[in-house]
Amino acid sequence: MAKLENPLKRKLAAGQPVLGTMITMPSVGLTQILAGAGFDWIAFDMEHGPMSIESVHNMINATAPSGCVPLVRLPATTPWLAKTALDAGALGLLFPMVETPETAAEAVAAATYPPAGRRGFGPFHAPERWGVSMLDYARDADGAMLKVLFIEHIDAIARIDEILAVDDIDVAFLAPFDLSQSLGKPGEFDTPEFLEALAHAEIAVKSSPAALGGLATSADHGRAMIERGYTFLMLGFDGLIIDGAARALLGGVRS
Repeated sequence: MAKLENPLKRKLAAGQPVLGTMITMPSVGLTQILAGAGFDWIAFDMEHGPMSIESVHNMINATAPSGCVPLVRLPATTPWLAKTALDAGALGLLFPMVETPETAAEAVAAATYPPAGRRGFGPFHAPERWGVSMLDYARDADGAMLKVLFIEHIDAIARIDEILAVDDIDVAFLAPFDLSQSLGKPGEFDTPEFLEALAHAEIAVKSSPAALGGLATSADHGRAMIERGYTFLMLGFDGLIIDGAARALLGGVRS
């Protein structure tokens, strides 16, 4: 009897950092390259990336030869949007703009089969991606799905304790760009208001059962975040990685 398991959940439960990145371009080839590079997880961005569920399905399958776990960032925290991403084989979801405990509960329910949740049954493709039968998948899916809630607005920070009181949140991801935008100071990450809000949220998450997640834009930044207790790290995104590598290569030659 095959068992569906998520290595990310096992590592996070042991306090081990898991390192991933975001893909915003609909590209199987790029997915294969980044998955093969050794990332623990890759999230396919349906919120801001121009990709369809067909593209996401193909990219999820493109991670199969590697140990990289495919996740999907949904375009909105709306329960019905979760079904196709999970049934395409994603082993977790990133829910954007969670600002209330009610929305957090809806997100968790959307990734969970009844009776505990509200996920509709139709895993026609996901079991094949993971090499299990449909019945084995249905038995294990709830425990395997990683539920990542994005905390990215000052209103969410104000209700962070209520949000984190919702059962079965695996990761609370503190998203800096939208948080700074909600404070009226986009991209200003050193203002007292931003630092105070971030510190408040970090303390709350570390006091909860959820893992602390965040965005690191460099190796030094990532190491510093791990020292502060972050264990779910997004190391940039595809465009940032490619742009940085290209500029470093060109600059090295031209210098």
